[in-house]
Amino acid sequence: MTTKPGNAKPQLGEKTDRAKLGLGVPSVPPGYKQTEVGVIPEEWDTRPCSELSERIMVGIVIRPTQYYVRHGVPAFRSANIREDGISDFDLVFMSEQSNALLAKSQTRTGDVLTVRTGYPGTSAVVRPRHAGCNCIDILITRPSSKLNSEWLTIWINSSFGKEQILRNQGGLAQKHFNVGDMRNLVVALPPLPEQRAIAEVLTDVDALLTSLDLLIAKKRDIKQAAMQQLLTGHTRRPGNAEPQLGAKKGRAKPGLGAPGWVVKRLGDIGMFTKGSGIKKDEVVEHGLPCIRYGEIYTHHNDHIRAFNSFITPATAKQSQRIEKGDILFAGSGETAEEIGKCVAYLWDDEAYAGGDIVILRPSGQSSEYLGYLLNHSSVVTQKARMGQGDAVVHISARNLARVDLRLPPLPEQTAIAEVLSDMDAELAALEQRRDKTRALKQGMMQELLTGRTRLV
Repeated sequence: MTTKPGNAKPQLGEKTDRAKLGLGVPSVPPGYKQTEVGVIPEEWDTRPCSELSERIMVGIVIRPTQYYVRHGVPAFRSANIREDGISDFDLVFMSEQSNALLAKSQTRTGDVLTVRTGYPGTSAVVRPRHAGCNCIDILITRPSSKLNSEWLTIWINSSFGKEQILRNQGGLAQKHFNVGDMRNLVVALPPLPEQRAIAEVLTDVDALLTSLDLLIAKKRDIKQAAMQQLLTGHTRRPGNAEPQLGAKKGRAKPGLGAPGWVVKRLGDIGMFTKGSGIKKDEVVEHGLPCIRYGEIYTHHNDHIRAFNSFITPATAKQSQRIEKGDILFAGSGETAEEIGKCVAYLWDDEAYAGGDIVILRPSGQSSEYLGYLLNHSSVVTQKARMGQGDAVVHISARNLARVDLRLPPLPEQTAIAEVLSDMDAELAALEQRRDKTRALKQGMMQELLTGRTRLV
């Protein structure tokens, strides 16, 4: 399956007529060779999975629901197979008797489980705690002694494995990955000690990514709890009004705010305007920043921190300019629960709002605080009741003006916003670290899975 340098076969996906076009062939460094999976070290081999596996089979496919019970032995489905491991979320179960009857599709430690339909090729290794479970409509590969399970999983999930999988899908609308595809999938095969070393390094990076994901989820939960306490007055910040006589300091009756807080309607704290213009074909790569209503749902939370769209000065003349402190509401949405999601604009830069955006220009309030408050559940439920329409839900400035707010004094608003903003900054730093780690892992995989960087 290999060729000598200078007479190299094209890499996967590369056109075979490069020489005819006068483009030459890729150069192969000394100590490496060209193979059907690309350039790899000379001492590495390539083999199809059929030659490296004791068994490749599919789990239960005929009426699997007949075996389901409320409690029993876990049975994994496609949704449970992820690149970072097997997930226990939304498991189904079968009885001990059914599991014994379907022994062929039981899992063993070290088996590789692969999704057949939906996200075909996504693979995960069976850990000891999942041994003895069963599988529904997913591939089970049992590697031989020549192939490390972790290495096989990493290879299938990498660009090298996915390229082969996608190539076999052709133009099918419904993507499938079957036993024959797995048997024919070609794997680069370093010596077993090097397989283990590479797998260990990349598994450690996966563990770091998992820990970052868990920490981010924890920090988000903490922020949600802090918002519930601070935005309702159950917990007070420096700058708050003193409690009224007989009231417990730092506490308030649920839903009533806190001493010193006032109830106002949204229409009483500012003036409403509307965004205008900015069609999809008017968005350019560079120019004046703008916000389109759909981006409030997909790109922004509470505050605008970056721009995703830009327009020309000519388009800007037909659009509504926004000012520092404006609150932008999405005027349309798919459900009543999401209607009226909003973001605060806290920058001095010239920027514009497109159509279907309702703009509030508040006075005497902290816009940073309002960005958090107006997305809080106490306000979201009011906006949901005011939404109109079925297939597409709308909310108008008139209806938004009727939303009731419980507002602390301005110094307390500022203090609350500062706490929540610090939490957002911590979350953003963690997310940036996670994204950099993911990018680092991709770079490491390119180096390690092609042998450009050696660990043994």
